[in-house]
Amino acid sequence: MQFERHVLFWVVAALIALLILNFLAPVLLPFVIGLTLAYFLNPLVDAIGRLGVPRWAAAVLILAVAVLLVAAAAVFLLPVLAQQATSLAEAAPGELTRLRGLIETAARERLGERYPDAEASVRHWLDSAQNSLPEFVGGVAGMLWTQGSAAFSFLSVVLITPVVFFYALLDWPKLVRKVDSWLPRDTAPQIRALAAEIDDRVSAFIRGQGVVCIVLALFYAVALSTIGLRYGLLVGLMTGLASFIPFVGWALGTLTATTLAIIQYWPDAFQVLLVFSVFLAGQALDAGFLSPTIVGSKIGLHPVWMIFALLAFSYLFGFLGLLVAVPVSAAIGVLVRFGLRSYLASPVYQGREGAKV
Repeated sequence: MQFERHVLFWVVAALIALLILNFLAPVLLPFVIGLTLAYFLNPLVDAIGRLGVPRWAAAVLILAVAVLLVAAAAVFLLPVLAQQATSLAEAAPGELTRLRGLIETAARERLGERYPDAEASVRHWLDSAQNSLPEFVGGVAGMLWTQGSAAFSFLSVVLITPVVFFYALLDWPKLVRKVDSWLPRDTAPQIRALAAEIDDRVSAFIRGQGVVCIVLALFYAVALSTIGLRYGLLVGLMTGLASFIPFVGWALGTLTATTLAIIQYWPDAFQVLLVFSVFLAGQALDAGFLSPTIVGSKIGLHPVWMIFALLAFSYLFGFLGLLVAVPVSAAIGVLVRFGLRSYLASPVYQGREGAKV
């Protein structure tokens, strides 16, 4: 009976927390970013502290370095990215028209005498695709703005996120001790064991995948710029950073870069294949070396469950849900496995009195 009461309590608490998060999702992003950065860099602060440096000094040092890196990126990198983004936005209508012409020419050459019969269908499909693309892009942009307009505001990004990051980094041990003091005394050791397992899996993703994203962003940006793809720096950096969301970043980057390569290079199929091969190489680098070496297999999420988590969290919480889907799902996986072990050891499953959880 005690087990059932505990389960009921935690289920109700989880539902209340989900309702609160869903209600506050539009303003949570800067806090999530700040806490995630603090969680990511907390081991570095601990390492500096072991050298005899006070924690507040280590936190100030890391914050200063982070601000300098962001300022350097804003001065040297942001103007180039802004120029490429502006050029891409201005050239998009003409590029889409050129892509449409290439598709029509390829269909005409492929179908030959049968093309007049299929021309209406081809033109209808192209019209639908060309009309739906701006609507899709506008819908995504509108979703991001609706879900996170407050979070993406100047005040949130420039002021709130660094403040949350600094104080979370400074007070991280106090936060952990405070949360530990709230645990039910009878089950505190069990909850600590679960928390340690969750921390092991979540840290493997956040810290490991963060490093992987930086490496992939540099790889894609340098490779695409080297082979001469227009907007290669922009597409490469965005693809690498979006790789924090498994599958989605690589798929969108491959589709975008291949489409731009077709528009720029066709009928030179070699250059198009060269651009596509960059993404194959990046995927091989990620799957064959970076993820196994840096992230490892500690996350313990099946790919199908990961895709479901991405869709479900993005539906419930918008852009914020995409960012937290994988680490939160890893934590849920730990709790589900614990619940299954408890169920298999309970009288509900075993059908006998005296079974212990």
